[in-house]
Amino acid sequence: MSDISEINDKIWNIGKQRAEVIGPLAGSKVCTQEKVLEAAAKLGLSARYIYRLIRNYRDSDGLTSSLIPQRPSGGKGGSRLSTIQEALINKIIDRFYLTRQRLSASTIIEEVRKQCAAQNMVAPGASTIRRRIKDISVIRLQERYGRDQSIEPIAGEFPEVNYPLSVVQIDHTLVDVIIVDPIDRLPIGRPYVTIAIDVYSRCIAGFIVSLEAPSSVSVGLCLTHIAMDKGPWLAMVDIDTSWAIHGKPNLIHVDNSSEFHSAALTRGCSQHGIQIEYRPQGKVHYGGIIERVIGTMMKLVHTLPGTTFSNVGERGDYPSDAKACLTLGELERCLIIAITKYYHLRLHNGIDEVPIKRYERGLAMMKRDGQKLAVINNGKAFLIDFLPIIYRTLRRDGFMLDHIIYYNNALRSFIINREKYEKFLIRRDPRDLSRIYVYLPEGGGYLEVPYRTLSRPAISLFEHRLAIKRIKDIGKGQVQESALFRAIDEIRDIVNKASSKTRSMRRNRTRMQENARVQPKAKPSSTEENNERMVDEMGDEAFRNIEVWR
Repeated sequence: MSDISEINDKIWNIGKQRAEVIGPLAGSKVCTQEKVLEAAAKLGLSARYIYRLIRNYRDSDGLTSSLIPQRPSGGKGGSRLSTIQEALINKIIDRFYLTRQRLSASTIIEEVRKQCAAQNMVAPGASTIRRRIKDISVIRLQERYGRDQSIEPIAGEFPEVNYPLSVVQIDHTLVDVIIVDPIDRLPIGRPYVTIAIDVYSRCIAGFIVSLEAPSSVSVGLCLTHIAMDKGPWLAMVDIDTSWAIHGKPNLIHVDNSSEFHSAALTRGCSQHGIQIEYRPQGKVHYGGIIERVIGTMMKLVHTLPGTTFSNVGERGDYPSDAKACLTLGELERCLIIAITKYYHLRLHNGIDEVPIKRYERGLAMMKRDGQKLAVINNGKAFLIDFLPIIYRTLRRDGFMLDHIIYYNNALRSFIINREKYEKFLIRRDPRDLSRIYVYLPEGGGYLEVPYRTLSRPAISLFEHRLAIKRIKDIGKGQVQESALFRAIDEIRDIVNKASSKTRSMRRNRTRMQENARVQPKAKPSSTEENNERMVDEMGDEAFRNIEVWR
């Protein structure tokens, strides 16, 4: 099977449509024949094929890619809507939904079924029709019945949510506190927090605090934090508390920032059965729940030393820099305590219930209804699906990305037969450039590929860009890998020496230290020499017809 980013959109949409029907069945303890037959009717498949899809979905821990057809859509087992069905749905939506009266989705579904029956045609599933309605852009709605009347909910309200993690809102903000670097304990500025709230219970489902500006990677890290069991992480940061919320959300509700529209995020969410719903442009109150939670968290932050408060008026003459004393790690621990030992345990006015109690009650309801939360067992594999995508040609000595060569002995057969392949799909974690993840052809999965020269230090993309700028500033034209890492060493030395003098240098040093938390230690040079020897032993004959990519 191909990497999820390479699957044709039409084929992928079939998998998504199937996931909407198969997902609830796969999550149920008991799958009755009646439900299987109903699913078969919705998808236009046989009951036997439905059982196979349920098994595939369970075996893959709920991956959408397990449901895509293994033959072109429209063939045996396919589920593509016919042109007539598509035209009929569009006609009914246009006539009954895109009007000032705007009939309900259930009414539209009934009308589609009625007209399909009248024409002796199989009716599309309800989920398909609902998705067509949902896909209508805000602009088309405004053109039909006025800007001010288009999808205008009451501020602060949100559609009814029946279970925990059915809908999770995610947003970023600068934290209203100045932190210090962990070495000199001097101010380095305000960090960012990416925070997620479970709309059903109002519990905080996960968060990431970082000096890096919000990006698709920070969203992926936050989703991983939501999905994974937080017990081991709490033990690592040495906090004795309980944070039971974990599992894959069904839908994430986000604003229109660029990081929420990245190809890696949208396809990663689709692969794991997570829907994305965007806040319509200009409708700021759509994110009211997450924004109120952020406001609540910032009020707690305002009690910490070094707070900047919400504005200059509130801050007054409070000396934020002088009072600052918390490092990034210490702030993270304070937020964990505030969330798990204060916020989760207090009555929430919006739901008139204690968040953690409502979450527990929701889990009991799911159990009663034969439902359960989807959990992630392999956080690393989950995160890889959300990392940025790069395409590169395989060279004789491995892959070159931004002047750094990566090699793994497992690439030997691909190098020898390189003429069979074009570019390889690669994912990379910007926090740690010491390794990349190469998707092997013919469904080989991801291969972790380290630096060819393993004695090189692990670096972040942030440091890499500083080094490239330094090389160009001193007038050197072509960037060599050895020069790049010499520049990294020089920059680290400069930052360490200057960090006591300027805030920006201290911040840069802390960013480097923060990224170093996820970077592995350098491996022995003997392994490095073995890597290089293996390349050399293949000889020139194997590479006679291979163009070296520069």
